[in-house]
Amino acid sequence: MNAFLHGLKADIRLGDALTEDAQGLEPANLILANPPFGARAGSRRKSRVDLDIVTNNKQLAFLQHIYLGLKPGGRAAVVVPDNVLFEEGAGLRIRQSLMALCNLHTILRLPQGIFYSQGVQTNVLFFTRCDININATQTVAYYDMRTASPRYGRKRPLLAADFDEFERAYSARPSCEDVPSGRWKYYSREEIAIRDDNLDMTWLESEDARSEATLQILSRRCSS
Repeated sequence: MNAFLHGLKADIRLGDALTEDAQGLEPANLILANPPFGARAGSRRKSRVDLDIVTNNKQLAFLQHIYLGLKPGGRAAVVVPDNVLFEEGAGLRIRQSLMALCNLHTILRLPQGIFYSQGVQTNVLFFTRCDININATQTVAYYDMRTASPRYGRKRPLLAADFDEFERAYSARPSCEDVPSGRWKYYSREEIAIRDDNLDMTWLESEDARSEATLQILSRRCSS
């Protein structure tokens, strides 16, 4: 439907990429994806055996399918929920594999309210498959659209203009100080490793945190 509405001439195949249907797919130059979230329910067919890391988590399985399905030099942008950034077990191994095989160069933390499911918070992972299959990721750039931002929804729709600063930073790769909002920050692979390869990075202070800090200061003043 999306391809039809945008006038794209696409070879659309009905199938499940987490089953043997994926065998007919050729390696891709570019993958843009918003894969399903949640437990892998609904399919009764046998899962693929060529995915190295076994998981029943849909978003983790699709992420693995995507980065393994890229040609060397192939690029991807994938929407994933927050748990992909910090989940242990299979999630940790898939992040490590992703960063070894691909250059995970950018993570965009999307604002709240853009998905109708209550409480779902998401990110976009941008990465490129590399020829050398070890330690491909050296530095990850983050852009935080979520902290201290309005909650989006029907009354406050997300517009293309909301991405202007991110797009400029993504293209220019400026220093952190050159982005006035402070929403752009780099983390080295070593800094990520120290955090046990947890990619859930936050550095901005939310309005709630500032309000709580203000209340604590006022409380101390009143008690003194």
